[in-house]
Amino acid sequence: MNHSAISSFIWGTADLLRSSFKQHEYGDIILPFTVLRRLDVVLAPTKQVVLAEAAKPLPDFMAAMSEDDRRAYRDRQLKIASGLDFYNTSNFTMESLLDEEADIKENITTYIAAFSSEIVDILENFKIYDVIKDLDQANLLYLVTKRFCDPRVDLSPESVTNADMGDIYEELIRKFSEVSNETAGEHFSPRDGLALAADLLIAGAKDDLTVPNRIVKVCDPCAGTGGAIAVFEDRVRALNPRAEIIGYGQEINPQSYAICKSDTILKGGKSDNIHFGDTLANDTMADELFGYQISNPPYGVEWKKSREEVKDEHEKKGFAGRFGAGLPRISDGQLLFVQHMVSKMRLPEDGGGRIAVFLNGSPLFTGAAGSGESEIRRYLLERDLVETIVAMPNDFFFNTGIATYIWVITNAKASERKGKVQLINANGIFSKMRKSLGSKRKQFTDEQIKHIVGLYNAFEEADPKLSKVFTNDDFGYTTVTVERPLRDDAGAIVTDKKGKSKPDSSLRDTENIPLGQDIQQYFEREVLPYAPDAWMDRKKDKVGYEIPFTRYFYEYTPLRPSQEILGEIRELEASIAEQLQKAGF
Repeated sequence: MNHSAISSFIWGTADLLRSSFKQHEYGDIILPFTVLRRLDVVLAPTKQVVLAEAAKPLPDFMAAMSEDDRRAYRDRQLKIASGLDFYNTSNFTMESLLDEEADIKENITTYIAAFSSEIVDILENFKIYDVIKDLDQANLLYLVTKRFCDPRVDLSPESVTNADMGDIYEELIRKFSEVSNETAGEHFSPRDGLALAADLLIAGAKDDLTVPNRIVKVCDPCAGTGGAIAVFEDRVRALNPRAEIIGYGQEINPQSYAICKSDTILKGGKSDNIHFGDTLANDTMADELFGYQISNPPYGVEWKKSREEVKDEHEKKGFAGRFGAGLPRISDGQLLFVQHMVSKMRLPEDGGGRIAVFLNGSPLFTGAAGSGESEIRRYLLERDLVETIVAMPNDFFFNTGIATYIWVITNAKASERKGKVQLINANGIFSKMRKSLGSKRKQFTDEQIKHIVGLYNAFEEADPKLSKVFTNDDFGYTTVTVERPLRDDAGAIVTDKKGKSKPDSSLRDTENIPLGQDIQQYFEREVLPYAPDAWMDRKKDKVGYEIPFTRYFYEYTPLRPSQEILGEIRELEASIAEQLQKAGF
């Protein structure tokens, strides 16, 4: 079978499940069994060697060591015996499980428990024991196991490489995501969007990525099922086949974590680099820095569960921690993930780091001067970290139709980009899908991705209707408090003991004055002609930043002449009257 046929055959397991399980449950069963079968055949050549090693007594010198040390020694020896980073010490194989149909539930449970801890972790997060119980109750456990042992489907490394197995697995993940539209996009991002994000990362770092035998570290702190890491690996490998790409990730959802970690193993990667847990509350890769990061964090999701740990890190560590720039409102944690990723960038002297992160519109403008959001934008822009922001088409993601953007962030800008930010409006660059997938109705073709990356590469020479370049200061402003005097009933100005006018809080106003403009001149030009008695309280000045993306690309459409509209109305009225007359009214 070719890879497409293998994927279709595995997908066909759903035919067995259809009457006993709901459609959105198919993936919960088929994905872990796909992992089991692949691991089973990968371990087959060294099975007897591993069993022999497991039967050996520990060396005498281990007797005085701790239980943990003895366990670690045994684990290391068994991995050497298997020739892999995992093993299984059960006498069973998936095929031999079929020899005892009546005992298959007990035997497959024993078989799974005999895997090394990395694999047990994956399978437990797949809730494999619940899956086994449910299949057994439906009298399907034997049939599903038998289907995955079908001799027509060879998942051995000799027939299916690690990379090809990863592709098969990703295809299954996408199919299950597509048939579960109610949750399709929660932990799975469209491959075409990820391809654009990866290409934008690559476009600004080709000198680094094309070095022969380059070791490339890429991380996704909201890894989901691992799609972003996989797409980046594919794109870099196409550019530089000799590069070694090492993927890292952290994921909070147990099943998504299991999928991501198993996909890593199936591709021959290091499963220890995939971590389970809340990225905001517990950075499981605290000592790691990355040259590349690509992620699609959750939009508009509360960070209340992580609040205690995040606030503690912000207050105690400041900029020595991850969240020194500020804390956004509790209802949306997107800019916390951005700060986390910025803190993980490779140092400039080591080549710098590049980030591509998907965000909705809120991080562009939410929050007045002095707010957490504005302060985070200020940090990013004043440190010249924002390189490019690309507006995506609406209706692009599986689970939302709202406007989304790719932010490209780096601490190693090219000289011509220093002090500048490029905005690319790709909202109108898309192809309509023949069939919607959840909220996803639009997609990118390969040519459209090339077009957008071409706009990025052209920079200041790009089409001005689709790309504009600004200085960092263009997004900044000073919020100045404008006071008006308090007056008594007779209209006289009320003063304090020093004779200074008291401000009337009901007349208090603010002006947002762009950075670079003289504040006093602005005040005299824009305020005093309309309020001659006004003054500024400069002690209350606040600097803020916002990126009003839509405003920069707004195109005014003149109203049509009233006579033209009136003519259309009369034509419509005449048409309706004619149809009514024909109908006998």
